[in-house]
Amino acid sequence: MQNLLDFDADGLTAWFAEQGEKPFRARQVLRWMHRSGVADFDAMTDIAKSLREKLKVKAVVAPPTVVSDKLSDDGTRKFLIDVGNGNAVETVFIPEDERGTLCISTQAGCALDCAFCSTGKQGFNRNLTVAEIIGQLWQANKALGAVHGDERVISNVVMMGMGEPLANYDNTIKALRLMLDDNAYGLSRRRVTVSTSGLVPTIDRLREDCPVALAVSLHAPNDALRDQLVPINQKYPLKELMAACRRYLEKAPRDFITFEYTMMAGVNDSDAHARELLALVRDVPCKFNLIPFNPFPGSPFRRSPADRVRRFGEILLQAGIVTTTRKTRGDDIDAACGQLAGQVKDKTRRTAGTTIPIQELRT
Repeated sequence: MQNLLDFDADGLTAWFAEQGEKPFRARQVLRWMHRSGVADFDAMTDIAKSLREKLKVKAVVAPPTVVSDKLSDDGTRKFLIDVGNGNAVETVFIPEDERGTLCISTQAGCALDCAFCSTGKQGFNRNLTVAEIIGQLWQANKALGAVHGDERVISNVVMMGMGEPLANYDNTIKALRLMLDDNAYGLSRRRVTVSTSGLVPTIDRLREDCPVALAVSLHAPNDALRDQLVPINQKYPLKELMAACRRYLEKAPRDFITFEYTMMAGVNDSDAHARELLALVRDVPCKFNLIPFNPFPGSPFRRSPADRVRRFGEILLQAGIVTTTRKTRGDDIDAACGQLAGQVKDKTRRTAGTTIPIQELRT
């Protein structure tokens, strides 16, 4: 049985053509599945009964299952999504006064093993399918009571959950196209953000294939420190990454790159580090999002004190760079940035809890 959630518009149109059906049938089903959240073919009332019967034999609309739904004191909501074979991923909805943001996962675990991230310490099992990625948005809309025609509950989507989106490139692109499709979720390119640790070749591919807002997990102002905090830097060092960011802006829907910077006490939060950052990004239009480190079991890091974060941000602001400090949301249910863990059957044989001695990180 073919899961129709695995198709973007082009894929669904091609599949319907194989069934001897006209392209407009694909658009009809796309709207029912994504705009109306319908999984039952019998409920797709403007489709001929004969086609509905054919679909029931050949296809399903099967989003991944929500196995738990936790609500934080601050209104943040975390969904644990079963993706099979003992793996589960986490999806987080963050309500704010003027928008609702859904943080989506793209992999079961993560192979990049960033030193300060709970997800990376679980290891990696596999890439998520298109249905498993877009199914998180599908299920969140259902849970939040979103109905087509009402005010949009989820106005923004960020690919900042478990995994590296650009390491699951093909499926991420198809899911992005569904998010942007007016027959599906109809989101603006400016309101969909892909976050990457710095996979330079796929940043260039994203620029050509589906340019949306781009966030880069930076976390260090020099290669020596970033090599240890974000190991992919050893393959794509900062000079190459900054060049890719400049190229991306040629087609980006926003005129800046967002740099995410997790603030860890005594590791990357000094005035000298802030001044190094200014030199690093001097020719990259950007804004900084400072993220106070969110602790998790076994981590050697501590959150930078509030006054240190404030001073660090002031140095960037005084140089004319827009800088915000991310408010910690959902930490009482382990839904804050860097805390997402889910459940992963690791295939990497990584030693559980391996960390770099903190004294080696003071660069």
